Amino acid sequence: MRASRCNIAVAANSPWNLLIFRRGLLLRLREEGFDSVLILPDDPHADPSLDELGFDRAYVEISRSGLNPIADTRLLLSYSRILRRVSPAAFLGFTIKPNIYGCLAARWTDIPAIANISGLGTVFMKHTPLTWFVIHLYRFALKKAAIVFFQNPDDRDLFLTNRIVRTEQARLLPGSGIDLKHFEPRELPQGPVKLLMIARLLGDKGVREYAQAAQIVRRAHPHVRFQLLGPVDEGNRTAIRKHELDEWIAQGLVEYLGAAEDVRPYIEASTAIVLPSYREGLPRSLLEGAAMARPLIATDVPGCRELVVEGVTGFLCEARSADSLAAAMIKLIDLDDAARARLGMAARELAEREYNEERVIGAYLDALKSLCSTPLAS
Repeated sequence: MRASRCNIAVAANSPWNLLIFRRGLLLRLREEGFDSVLILPDDPHADPSLDELGFDRAYVEISRSGLNPIADTRLLLSYSRILRRVSPAAFLGFTIKPNIYGCLAARWTDIPAIANISGLGTVFMKHTPLTWFVIHLYRFALKKAAIVFFQNPDDRDLFLTNRIVRTEQARLLPGSGIDLKHFEPRELPQGPVKLLMIARLLGDKGVREYAQAAQIVRRAHPHVRFQLLGPVDEGNRTAIRKHELDEWIAQGLVEYLGAAEDVRPYIEASTAIVLPSYREGLPRSLLEGAAMARPLIATDVPGCRELVVEGVTGFLCEARSADSLAAAMIKLIDLDDAARARLGMAARELAEREYNEERVIGAYLDALKSLCSTPLAS
């Protein structure tokens, strides 16, 4: 049954985020009769397929790195002006600053808000005064949020323990889900083992440990190939610098594949997907690899450990340890083709059982339909 028409404001920190992670949701919103406005930064280089979604857009300026009081105040005021003008039935926020400042603006304008905590970012990896400040900022912004979705139980429990959200607000989702028809299982390729890491080139993603582990592994397994696929993000505080990447390439440690809108050909050509991240919500690259029946190697941290069952779908390693990562890689390298294929098929079965995108979209639709007919609680 189609929903009655309902105006929804959807906010993220980049067009790329909506296209990669939320395309299925946005398409379903349109099919179900929701009118939506996308609130996001204006990016002249954004994929033109965003236009094909047919939604109105409102633009804000977002500094994705750090907390700048002046810039963030402007962002808050921009969200408030847009929400007053659009007057949506609900606000749906993705990524950190839209979650904080968008939900705060929604609170000020009496609009029900839904936040999605897809990852906690660098600030939660260390206990600093900034961590304390961000906790209080989240607590204030999310106090009146109708629903706060989390992508793994560790993040949910951290927010509950720190009284950032209440139990009745918190709901658990299986990440952003995965389109199992778009990412279909593929047979493992023949030839030398080819390990693929898909991520933004950030220190917190474990890119340096990946290069260091490649150096360790290649001493005993010189024919193994280590590939890196993802954009350079030099605006981020933990960005990998160009000279580091150039040095790894010159030493023959990694093959840099650049960035790609469609990662499927690279996954199909790989033996396994690697992500030595320090912390995740629920990583898209591992979901995509699992859906295409690839074994997984990842750190034993929130977000990653939900997808990697030791010895069943892949292998876990310690965070921030190139030695531990190399040992996990060697476990996979030492397997025969049939054993690696079994890991990959188990990963696909896990994706089918737990992470079908339809489950995620259904949860959002249920929440939005209820808010379209329910006034904001006082």
